[in-house]
Amino acid sequence: MSLPPPFGFALPGGPGDPNDPAQLQAFLVQLQQMLVNTGGGPVNWDLARQVAQSQLRDDPPVADSQRAAVREALRLADLWLEEVSTLPSGIRQAEAWRRADWLTRTLDVWRKLCDPVAGQMTVAIGELVPEQMRAQLGGMTAMLTSIGGAMFGGQLGSALGSLAAEVLSAGDIGLPLGSAGTAALIPANITSYGEGLEIAEDQVRLYVALREAAHQRLFEHVPWLRAHVLTAVETYAKGISVDREAVEEAMSRIDPTNPESMRTIAFEGIFTADDSPQQKAALARLETALALVEGWVSHVVGKAANERLPDAIRLAETFRRRRAAGGPAEQTFAALVGLELRPRRLREATALWEALERHRGADGRDAVWSHPDLLPTDADFADPEGFARATVDTFPDFPPEEEPPGGQEPPSEEPSAEK
Repeated sequence: MSLPPPFGFALPGGPGDPNDPAQLQAFLVQLQQMLVNTGGGPVNWDLARQVAQSQLRDDPPVADSQRAAVREALRLADLWLEEVSTLPSGIRQAEAWRRADWLTRTLDVWRKLCDPVAGQMTVAIGELVPEQMRAQLGGMTAMLTSIGGAMFGGQLGSALGSLAAEVLSAGDIGLPLGSAGTAALIPANITSYGEGLEIAEDQVRLYVALREAAHQRLFEHVPWLRAHVLTAVETYAKGISVDREAVEEAMSRIDPTNPESMRTIAFEGIFTADDSPQQKAALARLETALALVEGWVSHVVGKAANERLPDAIRLAETFRRRRAAGGPAEQTFAALVGLELRPRRLREATALWEALERHRGADGRDAVWSHPDLLPTDADFADPEGFARATVDTFPDFPPEEEPPGGQEPPSEEPSAEK
């Protein structure tokens, strides 16, 4: 009895037997060179980086005038936030990035977040080999995971390249992707984004700087928050399921005479949501964490900007819609990688922080960040006034921040050398 083709595609060399281990091994050897994964793990990150960088050919260098404008915007943003936030400045380094800089400076965090999803997919690809053939293939079976790693790496690289062409700052999508204490804006993307708003570029740049400076304050001075948010993403990613039939259909589109064809295979739709109680809880924790961060940022930025920027209200609504729905690249990333990083309850979270300030003042509002057990839950979004009025026996203050000798240092400049 003939077994089905092991990967859903015929092997090169005419009408040969796709169940012949010798022919299968010959095809796998053909792929070996492009499947080398020097970094290990389930994703071929070398390939991901190459694909992403190939999409960023239109990546102009940062001019000195743009660099100066970014530094000034971040300095002014930090000054305005002093009046509305009890958290001190979190900026130790102020930088202007090219699109490629965002890619290289955030890749380590993406590796941590995406490896669990990729691991699920490579397992699914390995299971496409009929069990009767696994013993015959021997060590060559391990190369099947390399196929998955290369295919996912190419897909992920394409998604990250698209994101790099859209993000406006290091913390634009709400995750602590960059180095702690480093605030960065991407002038080329800010210019492109502002052109569609018909708002003066200096206003758009300053509004983005306010958001970036607010993110830095939060993640720099709430010591547990970075791990809390990233762990929520990782936990959710580990529970993402893979549709085996969709993987097999994608594999069937590989041209066996052209191993390079695997770079263009689209895996859109292979990731499915798990309806288990554990995965639903993980999703709720992730969405709540993202909404609370984004809601706080939106709240304090609004207070800092509304009386200073002529188009502050319009910018706030534009950015709220952008974060709630995600830009085109962010939507593509969610479809291809399986991770949705949008704060779905942004409006409710913002209302909750506003209620906390009304009832407890800025000190009481920001003291909620002093411990994860004090954070609102998803259920609290439905009654922000009730949560804000609730009696709290002990509401600890933030521990005092130690300032460097001579007072707090201003944000420093990044090296001026261009890549």
